[in-house]
Amino acid sequence: MAFLLQVLLLLGLIYYAVPQFLFKKKYVYFIVFIAPILLLSAYISAEFGPHPIERPPVGEMARPPYNIPSRFFVNLLVLTISCATAVLLETFIYAQEKEKGIAFAKAELMATELKFLKMQINPHFLFNALNNIYALSVTNSEKTQEGISTLSEMLRYVLYDCERPEVPLRKELEYITNFINLFKLKSSKKFNIIFTDDVQNNTIMVAPMLFVPFIENAFKHSGIEKRGDSFVNISLKAEENTITFFIENSLPSETIIKDDQGGIGLQNVQKRLDLLYPEKHQLLIEKTNTFRVNLKVNIH
Repeated sequence: MAFLLQVLLLLGLIYYAVPQFLFKKKYVYFIVFIAPILLLSAYISAEFGPHPIERPPVGEMARPPYNIPSRFFVNLLVLTISCATAVLLETFIYAQEKEKGIAFAKAELMATELKFLKMQINPHFLFNALNNIYALSVTNSEKTQEGISTLSEMLRYVLYDCERPEVPLRKELEYITNFINLFKLKSSKKFNIIFTDDVQNNTIMVAPMLFVPFIENAFKHSGIEKRGDSFVNISLKAEENTITFFIENSLPSETIIKDDQGGIGLQNVQKRLDLLYPEKHQLLIEKTNTFRVNLKVNIH
């Protein structure tokens, strides 16, 4: 009888009381529900369960009489321990499942967020590139052909390679070089743009379009199209497990009128870095008489 009551009680706990009251933080309801059932089950087990055969003491070595716990108390203790164990196990399983659900939801949110951030980058690049080629078509047909060829290579990278979570660093380098070259085609006069790279292993895998937003931001806010003392200096260094990116641009004395399209913003870039390389990157942005960005990414 006691065993049958334990089974019924545990089933009621696992499938009803715990999910309906305990997991919903209705602790009073849980106690009110379970306490009477425990007491009633212990009483039924004590009154209607099998009674052990009491044997009288034998001989002179028999022990003196002592108080034995009542059958009700023993059954109540056994049932309480069984219920507590079941509640702990069910709570542990529930916590594990909930943690898995939260991790899955975070992964889905991260994938959606990264896709959204990437969509913000690519259309803005396309608008700028088309505007550059349009400007070339008015002044120089030869440069227009060169610009279209460069743009086709860049679009191939954006449309196909950027769909992958990571690309070889050499592809990102090619894209940066094409991006700079396409910008330089705006004018027959030279821009003060310096790009140096020191890459020991160009097969290192890295998130696509990671550095271009900083370059685009520098071109836009440096006033380099007006020339003068304006400049943009870029360097990319890659060792075995670390990529260091540095960019510095001049700040014009006059306020630059920005286009209506706007940029993706450094806040967007920082958010993407937090998602892609949590606790594996260092981003330092300084604005004094120039604007400097120093980014260090630990790939592994």
